[in-house]
Amino acid sequence: MKDMDRQQDDVSLDRLLLRRSFENAAAGYQAAAVLQREIGNRLRERLELTVLEPARILDLGCGPGLQIKALAKRYPAAQVSGADLAMNMLLAGRHVHGWFRRTPLVCADALRLPFKTACFDLVYSNLMLQWCDDLDMVFRELRRVMRPHGLLLFSTFGPDTLKELRSAWRAVDGYQHVNRFIDMHDIGDALLRAGFAEPVMDVEHVTLTYADVHALMHDLKRIGAHNVASGRARGLYGRRRMQQLEQAYAQFRTQGRVPATYEVVYGTAWTPAYMPVDVLAPGELSTSRQRNPELG
Repeated sequence: MKDMDRQQDDVSLDRLLLRRSFENAAAGYQAAAVLQREIGNRLRERLELTVLEPARILDLGCGPGLQIKALAKRYPAAQVSGADLAMNMLLAGRHVHGWFRRTPLVCADALRLPFKTACFDLVYSNLMLQWCDDLDMVFRELRRVMRPHGLLLFSTFGPDTLKELRSAWRAVDGYQHVNRFIDMHDIGDALLRAGFAEPVMDVEHVTLTYADVHALMHDLKRIGAHNVASGRARGLYGRRRMQQLEQAYAQFRTQGRVPATYEVVYGTAWTPAYMPVDVLAPGELSTSRQRNPELG
């Protein structure tokens, strides 16, 4: 039991370090986030498959607002809001995008959202969930802030993400160097536990290539994707360890370049027709019962 607890602690995320990492990456994020922008575009295209006409939209984990403008264009009558863990990300968006100044923005953690119950018809979240190791808490919060017949549309990374880097580090030492990524089926189970309906998910694998391991790790640093697991190695990497990492990574090199695989999980889920009592705040209970006689 102690070994299991220790393993869980080793892979759990340090949220203070996570916030600091994205705060520091904010200034250069927009230029570096090529993969994030492409996956966000592919995720947004899935809205073409639904007839939903939301009045209020939340872009959760919006960063510097790479997708907010496109969401507002897709739904011109809707109010689009953004939320992100890092204040510097929101400030960077305001600095770069004039239209971003008119968008309601909130610095918030997905684990504790500062929004009223049942206020969004659509929650769009691109590559944010992998930074939350308590999906039950996140999905309960999303279930709470979403209206009946609301749509949750998200992308995240699955377990095969950065598998080459993880394998290479295992040959060097026993520390946790790559964050844990949650399996698609576990995500679906968490959605159902939170009260979402009709979860649908699919996966694609995207491979980027780099000149060497240093270029890969520099790219990860530019977007704030540091290892923030509790079991990470402390301190700077010495030259010898980096040489060992390069040697271990060499087995994956093809045509003179090293690959980095990303397992991209796309998901949708709906909120049911009625808001169950257990997700309502005490002051909202009587109002909800008036709207919905089935609550008793």
